[in-house]
Amino acid sequence: MVLRGLQSLLERLYDVELNHDVYDFLVTDGRSSPGVEEELLLAEMREAGGLCGAGVALYLDPQLLSRLENSDPQRALTERNLADYCTALEGVSHFVYSTWRLHRDVPVSLLELETQAEVDKYAITVFLLAGQQGGTRYPAQVHPRLFDRVSFDAGLMPDEYERYRMAHRCAAQYCRRLERRFVSRGTAKIEGLVRELRRFYRLGSAAKLRHALA
Repeated sequence: MVLRGLQSLLERLYDVELNHDVYDFLVTDGRSSPGVEEELLLAEMREAGGLCGAGVALYLDPQLLSRLENSDPQRALTERNLADYCTALEGVSHFVYSTWRLHRDVPVSLLELETQAEVDKYAITVFLLAGQQGGTRYPAQVHPRLFDRVSFDAGLMPDEYERYRMAHRCAAQYCRRLERRFVSRGTAKIEGLVRELRRFYRLGSAAKLRHALA
């Protein structure tokens, strides 16, 4: 299934293992906000003995999921399914990253979550397209397609708009640096690229943002 495949790609890329299946946390109804296609839901939960835990759920629009099942981006990523793929990947990224951090009792900020998701979209798309194109060359069009042709929802609250804008800026700058360091004329230094992505993944919130904008 599409979401499980995206989770597997993220876990392999970053060398993390959740022992949780995203479909066990998926909800596809009950959202009251019109137009919302993806949302990670987190809630603090008080358990027996006064211990605190976290409840996690991922909402994805059922029509979006149906479209992806009929046009699986892991088999062929095209302009036709790119938007749905990015939305789903963002949700799975949020789920994997937040769950991984929660299991280590490490806090995560909303800005950090959004920044990592933008980086994940770039990294997974590059490797996915490279595999679909034979694995011999790495696509040069990914960065401008993901970062240059972007608009933000006019209905966002000012703090939400600023968070998304900053996450986009941080990820765009960091991923451009990745291309300059590790990709040249369509060939990539794979080991170095993966090593850098894994190091970035494990940085704390403030350090991640500093590194992205360095």
